[in-house]
Amino acid sequence: MSDADFDIIVVGSGCAGAVAAYVAAEAGKSVLVVERGNYAGAKNMTGGRIYSHALKQVFPNFEEEAPLERKITHERIAMLSPDSEMTIDFTSAELAEEGKDSYSVLRGPFDQWLAEKAEAAGAEYICGIAVEELIRDGAGKVCGVRAGEDEITAEVVIVAEGANALLSERSLGNPRPKPHEMAVGVKEVFGLPADRIEDRFLVPEGEGAAMLFVGDCTKGQVGGGFLYTNKDSISLGLVATVSTAADGANPVPVYQMLEDFKNHPAVAPIIRGAKMVEHSGHMVSEGGYNMIPTYTFDGALVAGDAAMLCMNLGYMVRGMDFAVASGRMAAEAAVEALDSGDTSAAGLAGYQRRMEDSFVIQDLRTFSKWPHVMEEWDTMFTDYPVMVKEVFNAMFSVDGQPQQPLRKRIMPIVKKRGLIKTAMKMKKAVSAL
Repeated sequence: MSDADFDIIVVGSGCAGAVAAYVAAEAGKSVLVVERGNYAGAKNMTGGRIYSHALKQVFPNFEEEAPLERKITHERIAMLSPDSEMTIDFTSAELAEEGKDSYSVLRGPFDQWLAEKAEAAGAEYICGIAVEELIRDGAGKVCGVRAGEDEITAEVVIVAEGANALLSERSLGNPRPKPHEMAVGVKEVFGLPADRIEDRFLVPEGEGAAMLFVGDCTKGQVGGGFLYTNKDSISLGLVATVSTAADGANPVPVYQMLEDFKNHPAVAPIIRGAKMVEHSGHMVSEGGYNMIPTYTFDGALVAGDAAMLCMNLGYMVRGMDFAVASGRMAAEAAVEALDSGDTSAAGLAGYQRRMEDSFVIQDLRTFSKWPHVMEEWDTMFTDYPVMVKEVFNAMFSVDGQPQQPLRKRIMPIVKKRGLIKTAMKMKKAVSAL
């Protein structure tokens, strides 16, 4: 092995990067983390939910010390037309079971906690500096990073730079995602007393709700809204594809979508009296399995959002558990390669084997057809919310006139959309899920 400055350099200290640094440092390797934010979590943003199973593999007792917000025990899915809402609200004791549970988090304090764990294990940190490129040796193997005027060498570089994966594109040759494969996420955090949150969401003390919206929140465009309850705040936002955000012909820009979303009759009462304390935006990968780039190279591995490990199923959004697991597996493979004295792509192939055998790649592959189905299913974001409104109005409206049987009230509503056409689209969606 050459005389490198570090065994491993990790670029980025999000969930993937910090976990990779922790696992590698725990294994006795010299690790440097280069984070472009002024501190870990300064530039990270998410809707705010992590499924615990992946984190528990790394930190078995994380619940005792991690800055978690609320355990999510209520799942809500809402379909919005401009003047109506249909919401499914589900709760179950199983959602709170260890290993199946999930928590809302705020990425600032959560990422700082992860960084502290990595530093306590022996990883070194440099913050406030961006890595501009990966450097290579004479044989073309990645052997370090260039950050500003400095070149720092390592046997292995783990790229965990996030969804805006410029290093992966410029230095490793991975393709730039297409506009319809990426989304812009915008989020605002509203301060609200804990007891008021619990009253408004009908949850026990300390527990919380996750809510996903489709329809009018993105003005009929592909995307959706999200809401997560924190201890004493609510994270509220929406996601719209880059192709939508960049389309100058789109009559409603994303910032206006968010404003209108906050004022929708289904949302305004939730944040009534709350004070907006934070606004942020971020890129999100939406293409699923088919946009995962090459993630194993000579001397380098790609993990987390940089590897486009995100999945939006409409009823569930996952990313942080993929990031934590991929960071762990990248570190394990790097340690294995260092111990064997081979950090070529062949020596680091243990990362790909681990990923392929794990829930990360298998889940993304299982639902690989869904992003394309959702992209083509424009009526889900436009006409279906209106159809649902008409159906429920037919069910619940009483005006003193003699009523027809329910079937005769509902069938004309569905038939005018095309009964067979609607059934075929539903079948295609169910098949993809």
